[in-house]
Amino acid sequence: MAAVVVVATRLLRGSGCWSRSRLRFGPSAYRRFSSGGAYPNIPLSSPLPGVPKPVFATVDGQEKFETKVTTLDNGLHVASQNKFGQFCTVGILINSGSRYEAKYLSGIAHFLEKLAFSSTARFDSKDEILLTLEKHGGICDCQTSRDTTMYAVSADSKGLDTVVGLLADVVLQPRLTDEEVEMTRMAVQFELEDLNLRPDPEPLLTEMIHEAAYRENTVGLHRFCPTENIAKINREVLHSYLRNYYTPDRMVLAGVGVEHEHLVDCARKYLLGVQPAWGSAEAVDVDRSVAQYTGGIAKLERDMSNVSLGPTPIPELTHIMVGLESCSFLEEDFIPFAVLNMMMGGGGSFSAGGPGKGMFSRLYLNVLNRHHWMYNATSYHHSYEDTGLLCIHASADPRQVREMVEIITKEFILMGGTVDAVELERAKTQLTSMLMMNLESRPVIFEDVGRQVLATRSRKLPHELCTLIRNVKPEDVKRVASKMLRGKPAVAALGDLTDLPTYEHIQSALSSKDGRLPRTYRLFR
Repeated sequence: MAAVVVVATRLLRGSGCWSRSRLRFGPSAYRRFSSGGAYPNIPLSSPLPGVPKPVFATVDGQEKFETKVTTLDNGLHVASQNKFGQFCTVGILINSGSRYEAKYLSGIAHFLEKLAFSSTARFDSKDEILLTLEKHGGICDCQTSRDTTMYAVSADSKGLDTVVGLLADVVLQPRLTDEEVEMTRMAVQFELEDLNLRPDPEPLLTEMIHEAAYRENTVGLHRFCPTENIAKINREVLHSYLRNYYTPDRMVLAGVGVEHEHLVDCARKYLLGVQPAWGSAEAVDVDRSVAQYTGGIAKLERDMSNVSLGPTPIPELTHIMVGLESCSFLEEDFIPFAVLNMMMGGGGSFSAGGPGKGMFSRLYLNVLNRHHWMYNATSYHHSYEDTGLLCIHASADPRQVREMVEIITKEFILMGGTVDAVELERAKTQLTSMLMMNLESRPVIFEDVGRQVLATRSRKLPHELCTLIRNVKPEDVKRVASKMLRGKPAVAALGDLTDLPTYEHIQSALSSKDGRLPRTYRLFR
C-alpha cells in the first residue's frame, strides 16, 4: 500500500527529467525522440522550418484518366478506366437477359446466373476456379438483369492475365454437366420459395409491375424462372440460347485499375478466335424487339398476416405499386426523370433521419408525415435502352387500401404541377452526391463503364453527368411529368385486395385534375 502511495505522489508532483520536460513551454522547447535528435516544439498550424513549400493537387471535379475503348476484329469491345491501387475489377458484360427469352423457355438467364463459374474446359470444378482466384486474392460473381448478364472478378492487378483467361473460359467454355444443371434446378427452386416467403415484397412487386407494364414482351417477361420450366431447362436448351446471345459483338470486356494496352493484349490472347463450347460463334436468330408499353394490372391475392412471426411481427399489410412509362437511359429526358425520382424520394415509416436521408422529399413530407397509418411510400425509376418505368410503392393496412391508392394518384398528379426551386436544388444536390459517392467504389465504376460502353460504345464521365444534373430546370421536370401522366398506368397489387379500386378507377384518377378516385356507393357492406 505504501508503494502505491509513493508512486501516486510522484505522478502528482512530477519527478526527474519527465517533470522538467513538462515545464518547458514556448518556441524554445525541444522534444527528444528515440533517434536522439531534438526538434523545436512548433504547433501544427505553423509551417515547419527547412521543409520545402508543398504543392497541392487541384480539384476540378474531372477524372484525369478518360475511359479508353478498343474494338477487336471479332466485334468485342474492350473498355478500361485507370484507378490507382493494388487491386482491379475485370469482367465481361453481355447483351443477354430475360428480355430476350420470348422464343425460348422463360428462365434461361436465371439458370445461367446460377451456373456461372462452374466447371469449364480448363477447370474441373468450381473449387478449382476459386483456388486459382485465391492465389491472386480474388473473388468472383455473376449477376443477371432483364437486359444484361455480368461476369466479374476482383483480384490483384498482377494476376490480370490469369483473370482474363479464367473469365474467357467461364463465359465461352462452360461444361454444363448434368450434375451441375440438377444442382441449379434445386437452387432455383429454393430461390423461388424464398421469394414468396420473405417479408420484403419489393422484388416480387418489381417483377409484377414489369409484367403489368409490358404484357408478354421484352422487359415484361419473367426474370425468375417459372416453376413449371425448372424441369424443362437442360444443356441443349441452354446451348441454343448461348449460340445466339453469347457472341463477341454483344460483349464488353471491362476493367478498372488496369493498363488499357495490357487488357487489350489479354483480350486478344483469350477472346479472339476462340471456338465456344456450343460450336458456331455466329448468331442465327437474335430477338431485336423494341419494348412495347401496354399498361395494365397484375394482382396476387395472398394472406400476409403470418409473413413475419416473432416477438415483434410485421403487421398484415397490402402492397401496391403504381407506375407510368418514363423514358430510356439513352434519351435526354433521362436526367430530368432521375431528378424527379430523387425529388419524390420516400422510404419506410421509420427512419433515423439525419442529413442526406431524404426526409424532405415529397413522399416523406406529403405522405408519411401526414398519414401515420402508411408503412411505406417509395419512388423507383427503372430505365432500359428503349423504355423506362417510374413507379411508387406503398404499403398499408388492408382496410385502408382505397385511401392509400388515392394518396399515390394525387402525388402523381402533383408531379405535373409547380416545382419549388428549393426542393429541386435539394434533389439535384442529393442526386449528384449519390452519384459521386457510389463512384468511389471500384466495382461500381466497373459496372458503370461496362454498361455504358455496352449500350453506347462510349462513356459519359461523372463531371459530364453532374453538369447535366445541374442544368435541369423546373420546367424540364414539369414537362417530363406531364408527358408521363398522359400514358396508361401499370398497377401491381399484393396481399388482401378486397378494397382495391378497379384498374379503370385508378386510370380515371390519374387522368383527373386532382387525382381523386371516382366515388363508389355500396348498399351493403
